[in-house]
Amino acid sequence: MEVEVVPVQGELNVGPQHPGSGHMRILVKLNGDIVEDCELDVGYVHRAVEKLGENRNYMHLIPLVERPAILDSIHMNMGYVMAVEKILNVDVPERALYLRSFAAEVNRIASHLYGLGILGIFIGHSTAFMWGFGDREVWLQILEALTGARVTNSYIIPGGVRRDLTPSIIEMTKKAIVYMRKKLKDWEKIFLKNPTIMDRLQNVGVMTREQAIEWGAVGPNLRASGVNFDVRKAEPYAAYSKLDFEIPVYKEGDGYARTLVRFEEMEQSMRILEQIIKDIPEGPILADRFLKQIPPIRMKKWVQGQGRIVLPGYYASFRPPRGEAAARVEASRGELFYYVVSDGSPKPYRLRMITPSYRAIYVFKNLCKGARYADIVSIYGSLDYFPPEADR
Repeated sequence: MEVEVVPVQGELNVGPQHPGSGHMRILVKLNGDIVEDCELDVGYVHRAVEKLGENRNYMHLIPLVERPAILDSIHMNMGYVMAVEKILNVDVPERALYLRSFAAEVNRIASHLYGLGILGIFIGHSTAFMWGFGDREVWLQILEALTGARVTNSYIIPGGVRRDLTPSIIEMTKKAIVYMRKKLKDWEKIFLKNPTIMDRLQNVGVMTREQAIEWGAVGPNLRASGVNFDVRKAEPYAAYSKLDFEIPVYKEGDGYARTLVRFEEMEQSMRILEQIIKDIPEGPILADRFLKQIPPIRMKKWVQGQGRIVLPGYYASFRPPRGEAAARVEASRGELFYYVVSDGSPKPYRLRMITPSYRAIYVFKNLCKGARYADIVSIYGSLDYFPPEADR
């Protein structure tokens, strides 16, 4: 007697998962274990940054714009500050531009390691989770030494940066590069070449070049689908026009390709850091118009390398002229866009930010359709989607 097996159809409520703040609820419509459709219920970690920006002065907004992505705070700072500088018409000293690129690439490595660790635990590789967060500490220590803060750095300010490189930070960075290059070989053996990992990621969540462009994918997710686009090359900012590096691109467009792009980007970031250490020019780290506002005693300590640039009252109350400006940077997860409108008051009239994870929402939704239920976590992790960054 033959028994006809009829796939069970129904809807499944997945998440929100984060025990502290909630992440995202996924409403999945299943036919057996195949995802026919899904709706993403986002907003559980909404920061209201854009609205709060209307009630904060320009300087107080710097730590606020970090909050959507505290693990990528350098890029969150830089995009906002670049837009403000366009309104102010400020020329940033060349050394400060190099320091911005230095901090950004250290942050990129730390952010990628975070994402790879999360991907690992999503698909059952607990060693990758422990290694990702452990190796990330090496780079967080460099950021802490440079900026004075472990995670929310608030390092980049209008006209330059708050702190300069020191010989000890340079030595820390050189050691970190040696360590990381050795560790990446171990990562390749235990993770990238792991047959189970390859089965979970290859041909899973495939996004073609045409789909990536149509859906608005950015960053490593876009480049893994064969689109060679990186803001650092397309519209150079900071010191990137003077630095030599490559843009990893793959054509497969699956979860494995997205993972490979991030691994290769860490090596390119280390190449950039080596060039900055070697070629960074001498000079001030803050524009003259702002240096004049630093109290004489603090200025003396800063020149002697004993202190950091403080933020005097002028910074807290300065009024950019009327105008508007847009800026974009290549954040760790892709293109980060800012739009700032000034009405001449100490507070922005309008702040708009479009984050890479916000763009990934539509990508994630479409990649889930037609996938197996068990592959949802693989797709999620391979996109390096960070819910607070999307919710803003």
